Amino acid sequence: MPAENTQPKYRQIADYLRRGILDGTFPAGQPLPSEEALAKQFGVTRPTVRQGLTELRASGLVEAIMGRGTFARSPHSRPNVTRPRGIRRGKNGSFTEADGIKWTEAEEPIAVRTDAPLALADLLRVPPGEPLYTYDALQTAEPGLRQLHRTYVPFSILVSTKYEEEAPPQAPQLYAALADLGHELHFTEYLRPRMPLPDQAQALRLPDGVPILLILRVTLNEHDKPLALEEFQLPGDDLELAYSL
Repeated sequence: MPAENTQPKYRQIADYLRRGILDGTFPAGQPLPSEEALAKQFGVTRPTVRQGLTELRASGLVEAIMGRGTFARSPHSRPNVTRPRGIRRGKNGSFTEADGIKWTEAEEPIAVRTDAPLALADLLRVPPGEPLYTYDALQTAEPGLRQLHRTYVPFSILVSTKYEEEAPPQAPQLYAALADLGHELHFTEYLRPRMPLPDQAQALRLPDGVPILLILRVTLNEHDKPLALEEFQLPGDDLELAYSL
C-alpha cells in the first residue's frame, strides 16, 4: 500500500502540475486545468489551489494571463522581459541606462540624511555610521514595469564641492554631476535574489512566494574609489538581465 502523502495540499497541487509541465502532459503555452477543476480533484478550496500556483509562478513554470487563465511555461523558455544592464554616456555628457526604459517617479524623491550601515559602508569604503545623502524612489514604466531605486552618496565625497551646501541629484543625473567634479566614472554591479520584505512586495505588487532581484551598483572613479551606491529591487518572476562582457 503506497505511503500517504503528508505534504500540504497546495504543495501536492504544485508537484502535480510541475511534473505535468516537465513531462509534457501540460505543454508550454497551453492552459492548465482551471482552479475549479483542481479544487475538485484535490478536495480543497480555490485559495489553496492559488497557493500552489503561486509556488510554480515563482519558479517560472506558469504564467497567469488576466481574463484567460493560467498557462504552462517551459523551463527553457525566455522571460517576457529582458533588460540590458549598463551605463551609456551621450555626446552631450548625459548618462542613460542601457535598457532605455523611461521611468516615471511615483513621488518626487527627496534627499534625506541616513547613516551608513555596516554592509553598505563596506561597499562604499567609509566608516559605519558615516552620513549619507539617500534618495528613495518607486519607479514605474510601460508595460506594467515597477522597480524600487535607492541612491546613496557619502557626505565625505562632496567635501569642498558645491554639494556641501546643496543636495546632489539622484542617479542617473548624479553621474553627470560627479563627472563635472572631475571624476572619470566606471561601475560595478552585485546581483542576488532574495525574498522581499512585506512593504517591498506591496510596492512591487508581487504575489506570495515571488522573489526580487537585488542589484547593488557602485559608482567608482579612476582610482577605484567608490563615490556612490545604488540599490535596485526588481520583480524576479518573469525577468532576465543581460550583461555585455
